[in-house]
Amino acid sequence: MAKIFIDGSAGTTGLRIAERLDARQDIEIIKLPEELRKDEKARADALNSADVAFLCLPDAAAIDAVALVTNPDTVIIDTSTAHRVADGWTYGFPELKGQKEKIISSKRIANPGCHASGFISLVAPLVQQGIIKPEINLSAFSLTGYSGGGKKMIAEYEGEDRDKLLDAPRQYGIAQMHKHLPEMKKLCGLQSNPVFCPVVADYYAGMEVTVPLFNGNIDEIKNVYKEYYKEGLVHFVDSADEDGFLSANAFEGRDDMQITVVGNDERILLISRFDNLGKGASGSAIQNMNLVLGYPENTGLIV
Repeated sequence: MAKIFIDGSAGTTGLRIAERLDARQDIEIIKLPEELRKDEKARADALNSADVAFLCLPDAAAIDAVALVTNPDTVIIDTSTAHRVADGWTYGFPELKGQKEKIISSKRIANPGCHASGFISLVAPLVQQGIIKPEINLSAFSLTGYSGGGKKMIAEYEGEDRDKLLDAPRQYGIAQMHKHLPEMKKLCGLQSNPVFCPVVADYYAGMEVTVPLFNGNIDEIKNVYKEYYKEGLVHFVDSADEDGFLSANAFEGRDDMQITVVGNDERILLISRFDNLGKGASGSAIQNMNLVLGYPENTGLIV
């Protein structure tokens, strides 16, 4: 039976991973007593005893945790930003062409960012198929629930005397230095970063990433997605709207992702919807674990 350790199990990503794994009978979870949760020696022992260790930590802490691992057989799945474009790490988005095989044989897997997952799912296949060129200048906006901001933001939104500004959607990352931009550019094979507009709104979970395009063959784009996403947890749907609307929380609580394309040949919207804590974080991490351990990739997930 595979042994699993979650380093940082008290955060939102770690809690969701633990919730999904606690119901499984095919793995053993290594748990540290509360008083040892931040003890370096106890953590090192747990990391090196694990077949798979999830790092649900801030970037600097994740780098430090990797340095504690001396067991060559321990597989690390890092959910932080620290290693997503680092040499020697495999990007954990199995639905990308050729990526599943790399993940299965990897000992160091960088879990994708939530916004980045939506953008990459839309753009990478079109670049690979020559529908859009690497030199294209793209923009994207992304709606997310407040759980994406972690415990601090959750407390702010759910507090009794919260700021009235939280009642309306809030754009952030306005300096165009968002931490997901490097992986969005690299994994899509783009020559420049997109203009990226993330927006957090007053709902718990769910994400909707939209990439607009001018002038293209909308049917050709749909056919690319239909062929590209035949396996895994990403699914293309030809008609996904809810009476002319597309809700950003439609996939709350789920671990899969839906792709759709709307508009016309002059103005096209590429849209990806998923749970920022699901396929955007914890669900993706467990999917990668399943692949490494040889289980069906949707084992223990809600799809």
